Amino acid sequence: MNFKVCSLGCKVNSYECSALSSLLLSKGYSESKNDDCDIIIINTCSVTATADQKSRQHIRKMMKNYPHAICVVMGCYSQGNVDYICEKINPHIVVGTSHRHEIPELIEEYLTDKKPIVKVDSNPRNFKYEELGVTSFSENVRAYLKIQDGCDNFCTYCLIPYRRGKMRSRAKENIISEAKYLISQGYQEIVLTGIHVGGYGQDLDDTSFSDLVDTLCHLEGLNSLRISSIEESEIDEHLIELVTSNNVLAKHLHIPLQSGSETVLKRMNRKYDKAQFIAKLKHIRELCPDIALTTDVIVGFPGESEEEFKETFDFIKECGFNMLHVFPFSAREGTAAFLMKNQIDPSVKKERARILIELSNKLWNEYVNKFIDRYVEVLIEESLPNENASLCHTTNYINVKIANNMYKPGQKVLIKLQKSMIISK
Repeated sequence: MNFKVCSLGCKVNSYECSALSSLLLSKGYSESKNDDCDIIIINTCSVTATADQKSRQHIRKMMKNYPHAICVVMGCYSQGNVDYICEKINPHIVVGTSHRHEIPELIEEYLTDKKPIVKVDSNPRNFKYEELGVTSFSENVRAYLKIQDGCDNFCTYCLIPYRRGKMRSRAKENIISEAKYLISQGYQEIVLTGIHVGGYGQDLDDTSFSDLVDTLCHLEGLNSLRISSIEESEIDEHLIELVTSNNVLAKHLHIPLQSGSETVLKRMNRKYDKAQFIAKLKHIRELCPDIALTTDVIVGFPGESEEEFKETFDFIKECGFNMLHVFPFSAREGTAAFLMKNQIDPSVKKERARILIELSNKLWNEYVNKFIDRYVEVLIEESLPNENASLCHTTNYINVKIANNMYKPGQKVLIKLQKSMIISK
């Protein structure tokens, strides 16, 4: 039987889809290369209200486009909205953020009984780490490696701890095994991904996140290791030493801030203050001056005043961030922030997002300009024969196009960076 797997949302969802595809292939299923499709699997997202809407629309669209296919729905949206999905959309099989590894068996059960199957556990906080097996989810020469699931932070704006469950680490030996497999398949860069990546090891007795990074950095054949995102409090001295001295670990850290106002941070239940946050960033910069530091910021959190927004704007500049990912606040039913007073008008959120995106562009241009006319090493990602060019990126994540397509994907090349080579973010 032929199957298609569709992923909505984050890289973790994409990784899980790739792992499920590998699992189905091992069971004798075939991945559909055209419209001949017997099984549709949709991994849903619920991080914002828009993500919920897209999940509903995509399920309906796939069921309409493939009316004779078995439709399987899984992921964060189905975990929290199983009743709605079953009553209003009625796919054939529904699981949440567990039981994904059972999907091949559930398909066989449906083929036998022809009865809808719903397998969504009601309490994700009891979930254990679900091993989906070795995968090869990648973008060109870059492969993603999931190391943990769930989150225990309970930020007041976020549904993820309720949908994904508690923070739980993947067995270290399975991570190392998959990393070695990816290297053997020719991937030159591995990106560590998860829901709360820096929390890895907090539920284990014999390792920590920085210990895991250290082990991976010393695997034979790995050219580059990248961390998708990490909280400031989880960047310990061991990790800073690795970023500073180990050439395998990318000179780029994405450290979520969310707000530069102490009062907003308290309402968000973010577990740090501005003093400790900026002290950590300055310490990192002192030891690794060329590192790229990027962040996430939420604008328009309930009650965010003009003064609090200005605090955020000023603090971002004080921190010396090089790029911002800006998100207008999305009220999620079931979170504490949903019930907060003084919800911000959408037009105000839009304008504050515009201001920070403009700031981000300025900060990134200033950062990139520091490297003009300097020799930098790039990792070739893709050859463009029609343009006689190659796409590549530096260790600090500057995207570059060079006028030469003779290089092979995965090759490292030393170039003199010119402004004309830089691809805008």
